[in-house]
Amino acid sequence: MAEVLVLVDHVDGVVKKPTLELLTIAKRLGEPSAVFIGAADKGAAVADVVKAYGAEKVYVVDDAEIKGYLVAPKAEALQQVAAAASPAAILIPANGETNEVAGRLAIKLGSGLLVNAVDVTADGVTTQSVFAGNFTVTAKVSTGTPIITVKPNSAAPVESAGAGTVTPVAVTISDAAKTAQIVASQPRQATGRPELTEAAIVVSGGRGTGGDFTAVEALADELGAAVGASRAAVDSGWKPHTFQVGQTGKTVSPQLYVANGISGAIQHRAGMQTSKTIVAVNKDEEAPMFELVDFGVVGDLHTVLPALVEEIKRRKA
Repeated sequence: MAEVLVLVDHVDGVVKKPTLELLTIAKRLGEPSAVFIGAADKGAAVADVVKAYGAEKVYVVDDAEIKGYLVAPKAEALQQVAAAASPAAILIPANGETNEVAGRLAIKLGSGLLVNAVDVTADGVTTQSVFAGNFTVTAKVSTGTPIITVKPNSAAPVESAGAGTVTPVAVTISDAAKTAQIVASQPRQATGRPELTEAAIVVSGGRGTGGDFTAVEALADELGAAVGASRAAVDSGWKPHTFQVGQTGKTVSPQLYVANGISGAIQHRAGMQTSKTIVAVNKDEEAPMFELVDFGVVGDLHTVLPALVEEIKRRKA
């Protein structure tokens, strides 16, 4: 069975959930192998995590020559791993940085590329939402090694023991790949909530909050959810741009999306309509968001959400 490479998404060696989802998808296509680009001394710990989800091999690439630069060195490292492994496919967690890595890798390998997939079948057919979410399409790479970036929450991680054999890989990074250097970085401030693009549940607020996100945040915390915002809320200065969901913000695809006081403009829908279940709370029964939802509540979010929080607490008790 041919290998399927999965790029490990991690923070300082702590494996993130999208990696486990991709390993589950990789098992549909072949034999999963993880590619860890990070500190060499953390390779064994990463292998312990990913082998529980089916990784037969773990290629460890020391990032000493990589971490100080932008995307080009990662693309070169992946090219060299792929050249040695001859994989049936390469799966990469989808985000702004990795989509560019995937694009560069596709050029280097002369392969087809599909980005932001929300599903991948056993024969390599992907499902994607395109043109601002107006169309859902299926596609398949027809040239070279399929390179596919997959959105978070596209599959439920399924444990399946693999060998997890650690294989160190020495890569050579060209000078041309080191022309864009990172001179400073600042970690994201911890909020105690999940990362917006990776959360299984997202609770968002819009113009209807009037700038008061207290009820939205209370519901998010009760559900263990991330907090999002519409462009109107961000433009009004109620939330930073990092919270914005939509075409000009972040794209999310959670299991549950709760839109509160959000009208449902097309640019917002483009960022969230691949969510598995959508719930909307809005005073305006004519709001376009109600055309998209699975469940809708016509009412004032400042009344509805506190009542919902109390009911959730009661059922948890």
